[in-house]
Amino acid sequence: MTTDLRPSPAAPTPAVTSRTATWWRSGAGSLTEVRWAIAATTLFAAGGLAQLAGTPPWLWWTLYLACYAAGGWEPGLSGLKALREKTLDVDLLMVAAAIGAAAIGQVFDGALLIVIFATSGALEAVATKRTEDSVRGLLDLAPDQAARVDDSGEEEIVAAADLRVGDIILVRPGERIGADGRVVAGASDVDQASITGESLPVDKQTGDEVFAGTLNGTGALRVHVTRPASETVIARIVAMVEQAGATKARTQLFIEKVEQRYSIVMVAATLALFTLPLLWGTPVQDSLLRAMTFMIVASPCAVVLATMPPLLAAIATAGRHGVLVKSAVVMEQLADVTHVAFDKTGTLTEGRPYLAHLRALPDPAGDPEAKAGTDADRLLALAAAAEQGSEHPLGRAIVAAAHHQGLPLLAATEFAALPGRGVRARVDGQVVDIGSPAHLLNPATSADAAPARAVVAELEDDGHSAVLMLLDGRPAAVLGLADRMRPGAAQVVTQLTGLTGTTPVLLTGDNPRAADRVAGQARITDVRAGLLPEDKVRAVRELQQHQARVALVGDGVNDAPALATAHVGIAMGRSGADLTLEAADAVITRDELATVPAVLALARRARRLVVANLVIAGTFIAVLVAWDLFGDLPLPLGVAGHEGSTVIVGLNGLRLLRDAAWRRASTMTMTTPAGRQN
Repeated sequence: MTTDLRPSPAAPTPAVTSRTATWWRSGAGSLTEVRWAIAATTLFAAGGLAQLAGTPPWLWWTLYLACYAAGGWEPGLSGLKALREKTLDVDLLMVAAAIGAAAIGQVFDGALLIVIFATSGALEAVATKRTEDSVRGLLDLAPDQAARVDDSGEEEIVAAADLRVGDIILVRPGERIGADGRVVAGASDVDQASITGESLPVDKQTGDEVFAGTLNGTGALRVHVTRPASETVIARIVAMVEQAGATKARTQLFIEKVEQRYSIVMVAATLALFTLPLLWGTPVQDSLLRAMTFMIVASPCAVVLATMPPLLAAIATAGRHGVLVKSAVVMEQLADVTHVAFDKTGTLTEGRPYLAHLRALPDPAGDPEAKAGTDADRLLALAAAAEQGSEHPLGRAIVAAAHHQGLPLLAATEFAALPGRGVRARVDGQVVDIGSPAHLLNPATSADAAPARAVVAELEDDGHSAVLMLLDGRPAAVLGLADRMRPGAAQVVTQLTGLTGTTPVLLTGDNPRAADRVAGQARITDVRAGLLPEDKVRAVRELQQHQARVALVGDGVNDAPALATAHVGIAMGRSGADLTLEAADAVITRDELATVPAVLALARRARRLVVANLVIAGTFIAVLVAWDLFGDLPLPLGVAGHEGSTVIVGLNGLRLLRDAAWRRASTMTMTTPAGRQN
């Protein structure tokens, strides 16, 4: 299933209010900052050596001023552009403070400010760029070319970007797969660690799904392309993270709203701190130095940088492990979830029926030879032979069960499919009818119906779909089909209960008996069955009326309205309908339920890092400002403290880029008592 998850063209963004507000930088941008920072540092060191060596003042002044130009021209230009739009920029304030230092003869202190400011900016850019690189590096895994096979079997080497849905490509041993698709011939083992995180190669054979960029093993595969290059799992991960990088979290928006007012107050306080001491006879140089130090240490650089790096690092990490979170706002919302609701079919279950039971019925005439000829394997072989021409999912499940048992498919003749009723065919000289019990248990078979009705009722009461099989008009067997639970569903429910402190809810349109069977296996006690799409929306709103922040996990078109209504909508990416994927706030690309509690735990950890960063930044600012106002804070120490706090909060947020962060989130969901992470 594919959908266009590429970000739409963004509207023009307003002027940047600080160098940390737009931390998502291009590779070229970060490299330029590093070069200018190195140049500024080199010139500063040369000026210091010249000053120590006793050279003429004009020489080391020239070197220091060159340091000003190298490290300050870019932030200064950015600040002037922002000023034209009536926006105060921290960059401009820092450059103004450095120039002020030079104006009163403190050219060394001003140059030191420029060097530390430029160096911290470069470190900031390099560190935060790791988020983009960690995701964009996935694109490098996808090969540029692929071997496309035409209808005549001839190979043609084409650009992977030119592959279209329906093309067949040949993947030889040791090659990377050029597109998302499904194996149509061959068998091999494929290393999918780059996409799924699985540590061991996965066996692939006809019918299995493969992903672009994964590494083929020892066998050759022919792959039917199911997604164009722009919509592969890799491309969708990159697009999602880029789209998320263009959004701002609620905390970030609040900080930026406060930042402008704070900056105006800070400038006013700086002017007051400069002018008022002059009235009391303080020397101009001392008053200006204290005012500039205050302006530096009170600047909100670290506060601005506190929010987005943890959230976007968490988005990148989640994307590498199969969860595409569409924005920083969504990551914040995931951290607030208190209740999780699941759809049933295709979400808690695989959405594909399988044969769970085959109950042979006694022969009403008591013929022992008839009983001997209708054992379970024989009945299954006859049923599969009759169903092999059917396209109904239940028919395919019966045929699959026969294949799984290793039973040979017998030849069938006189096949006929009756929509809504079942199929009929002649197999091995017997007429086989398979279909709805309500249709086949008609008055003509009423004498033989009692045992069949009893078995049908038993299976249906247990939540199975019952199918009746007749041999030459005689009830011979009842087949019970069910939807298979996804692996680990019960464990996921337990983890979510421990994480949120509330047991998940099951919202399904299926009948109550089937819903209760699945809920029992998944250990869910709150079951709401027989729901239409509007009923699911109503159920979500009822939970929200009790102050619940609901995350709904679903996959079908009928889930789309509820996904849009929920606090956070999470869609199953492989089986999900296009409308569902568009309505959802996050997409599970591999349909692994275990990623739901993991991404919630990761979001909560990201929120804790945001809070920790704000505390760190606020503490540094408060201590340095108090020191400057009530003590004697040296300008170099103030610069080091201010810029050091900026680097600390930036690097602290980027800790979530490591794969260990995802492993820790996954582990915490297994061990955390209820409510611990709320």
